Amino acid sequence: MKQLFPKQHVMGFMFSLVLSVVALSVLTFDMSYKMGMAILIVTAIAQASVQLLLFMHIGESEDKKTLYTNIIYALFVGVVTILGTLLTMIWGYQ
Repeated sequence: MKQLFPKQHVMGFMFSLVLSVVALSVLTFDMSYKMGMAILIVTAIAQASVQLLLFMHIGESEDKKTLYTNIIYALFVGVVTILGTLLTMIWGYQ
């Protein structure tokens, strides 16, 4: 039964929850705009990396070309999502 337990998935989920709490701390603590944005960007990138490495089954493929293509595509989607969210939620608000 120990072999079937998804230890990496549980660790990734817990780390994602910790990063979400850190990102939510921007709302509760009195921070400057620059410090808050820096924390949000760092936690967003770290959370995207956790999702990529722990939840996408990176080590399951033997084909290196497919592996690197999936990583590049996932990074592209993550960066576009983060920048699109910042664009619409913060920089687009007038």
